[in-house]
Amino acid sequence: MIIDSQKRLFGKGCNVSLFTLGTMRATENLNKMYSLIKRAHQAGINHLETAASYGKAEILIGEVLNKLENSEKITKKEWIITTKVLPKGDFNYLKKNFKNSLKNLKLKKIHNLAIHGINLDEHLDWVLNGEGVKFLQWLIKNDLVDQVGFSSHGSYKLIEKAINCEVFSFCNLHLHFLDQSKISLAQLALKKKMGVLAISPADKGGRLYAPSDTLLKASAPYHPLALAYRFLLSKGITTLSLGASKIEDFYIAEKLINSSQKLTSSEINALKNIEKVANEELKSSKCEQCRSCLPCPSEIPIPEILRLRNISLGYGQIEFAKERYNLIGRAGHWWEEKNASFCLECNECVPKCPSELNIPELLKQTHNLLVEKPKKRLWG
Repeated sequence: MIIDSQKRLFGKGCNVSLFTLGTMRATENLNKMYSLIKRAHQAGINHLETAASYGKAEILIGEVLNKLENSEKITKKEWIITTKVLPKGDFNYLKKNFKNSLKNLKLKKIHNLAIHGINLDEHLDWVLNGEGVKFLQWLIKNDLVDQVGFSSHGSYKLIEKAINCEVFSFCNLHLHFLDQSKISLAQLALKKKMGVLAISPADKGGRLYAPSDTLLKASAPYHPLALAYRFLLSKGITTLSLGASKIEDFYIAEKLINSSQKLTSSEINALKNIEKVANEELKSSKCEQCRSCLPCPSEIPIPEILRLRNISLGYGQIEFAKERYNLIGRAGHWWEEKNASFCLECNECVPKCPSELNIPELLKQTHNLLVEKPKKRLWG
């Protein structure tokens, strides 16, 4: 049975389901991509998100959509496709690669094209003043895309600038219950009638599909992931990325495919209880993420590191925190570059902190708690 799901207008484009199937974790083979896309359709999902940089993803999607149309009578018109290009290269390089994406996806036009990874000022400048300008003009002139957006792992100020530049119609942002620092940016984008996609609210949002006992007990009677999804949907976020790798990953999303209403009093109480439990565990050592400590003379991302401390000690998601911490300095501009070991204990941050935290000591504790041999990123 196919669920008739609620749709929201995604920028200037088409209406998309409250959940989007992200295909980065489905690139192993055709059978896996086929089973996940077919399951997404059954769950009421009509939006597929991919990128040329995701290995064979575009090729597999193109083959799957043809197969579904021929064998299951699920037409290509039923799908909204978002793919992405990196902010680099000259016009001819971009033109060639985009035509290759069309060929791989077996499409004549893409609904949504995102400039993927506007993480540095130079990336946005590339779009506004560099080769990106000619590329976007060519796309629009030839009616090859319905709208252009961006994804970012960058700073608050950079994302704000990208939202306000009047070039983009949608954005893909890291929006999470355990990290609400960019919720105000999402609300700014929504106010400007942009579509907003939450990147990886389950995995990068704290690996909430594998919650700690602490988190499970605190969120009762709800699953932490269900609460996180509901938190974002109730904020008006257009659609949430579901990076499925197996059929079971659809279960919670399928139950919430039409759940965009305001939070119930019971859900609000559960969310408050999660924060209460975390606060009781962290006590006066909790970083409130106000960012008053910045800038750091050693360029240490103090709030981000102490957020991982909050998550590991307050919510019990220590494996997630370790994974993220040990990627610092190993993922280029996609993640932070300096971990807590770079702290020189200059103490410039201490008098800036409204909570009067001993930040150098907390950075040292966090490093000792989380440092270990890094793991390979999924892509890139």
